[in-house]
Order: sequence, then structure tokens, then C-alpha cells
Amino acid sequence: MKPEISAAKRGDEKAIFELICELALYEKAPEQVTNTAEQLAIDLFEDNICDAIVARIEGEIVGFALFYVSYSTWKGRCLYLEDFYVKESCRKLGIGQLLFDEVVAIAKARKVKRMDWQVLDWNEPALQFYRKNEAILDGEWVNGRLFFD
Repeated sequence: MKPEISAAKRGDEKAIFELICELALYEKAPEQVTNTAEQLAIDLFEDNICDAIVARIEGEIVGFALFYVSYSTWKGRCLYLEDFYVKESCRKLGIGQLLFDEVVAIAKARKVKRMDWQVLDWNEPALQFYRKNEAILDGEWVNGRLFFD
């Protein structure tokens, strides 16, 4: 029952999208998901807007990380970890660490200067995970956002 980490491939979008919906439920915002598995496939495999890796156990996708290249005027090319999630039933098996380590390895291979992500201030398990990985958790910056239909 050893997890396998690999790049997402066409056909994985449905399982990834189901995990995205689970994540939205965990974050108490399922109504905010307006993306679709079909659009995710286009963005991942046709337009190459983002990348994803998946964790599989016995062929079943049980976790994913989705990321893309961003840019800092101060640092240059960066990697933004948009979402990172492991099914609740598969937590405590080291899958999250394997996914995170793989994203870090990808960031280093792409020679980015920084890796960024967001975490909700109430998500104590995630905060502990990032602290364990020696991440800087910055309480200084306020997020800004605009929505477009």
C-alpha cells in the first residue's frame, strides 16, 4: 500500500476535481467552487496554465497538488502552490509530505526563487505541517482579490 507520486495525466481530472470539492467542503466553502472537471482538463493538459501531481494508492488517486509559475518583481520566477490535499481517510500515511516534497523538488528543478501558498488561519493541522517543514508563515500581508464572471 505504498503511495506513488506522479504527474497528473489526462483522465485524472475527474478524481482531482472530486478532491478539490472535498477540500472546499473541508474549508467550509463548497458553494464557491465554480470550476469543472472539464475546464480543469483544458487548463492542465491543453492550455498548460497549471500543473498537478497526484498520489495514488493501488491505482486510486488519494491526493493532489496543483501549482503554477508566478512572478515576483523583486525575486523573479516563483512557484505558487494553489492547492494541496489528501483524502481524510489517507492522512497520517506520509502522503502529504511526499506530495509537498515533490512540489519542492519541481520548484528547485525549475530554478524558481520562491515558493508561495496560502493557508487558512484556523487550519491548525496544515499550519503544523508547514511549520514542521520550516516554512515562513507571514501574518503581515493581507490578501486582495477581485472576482470576474
